[in-house]
Amino acid sequence: MSPYVPILGVLAFSAVLLGVMVVASLFIGPKRHNNTKYLPYECGIDPTPRPVGGGRVPVKYYITAMMFIIFDIEIAFLYPWAVAFDRLPLFTVLAMVFFLLLLCIAYFYEYRRGGMTWD
Repeated sequence: MSPYVPILGVLAFSAVLLGVMVVASLFIGPKRHNNTKYLPYECGIDPTPRPVGGGRVPVKYYITAMMFIIFDIEIAFLYPWAVAFDRLPLFTVLAMVFFLLLLCIAYFYEYRRGGMTWD
């Protein structure tokens, strides 16, 4: 028996469950369509009209998104490394230290740009 058979079984089960949920929502879900339902929600405030060019978005949003990406990449690489830490050779440990130093540079850049403070 191939070791991939259980993985394929889980994927097939997930696909069937997804299909059942989508079809069930079409039949069971409410069918009320109105204009208010399709308006963007802005914390209970009526949306303001946007300029023709789309308007400017504050840089703070991009800095926050960059912070999330840095943190997300850090966790994605650190978790498997931490699980197998006791079995890794010295080169791998040094490579991860270098990776962490690069992340510290990114965090320092965020700090200098004001990404750690929220006005």
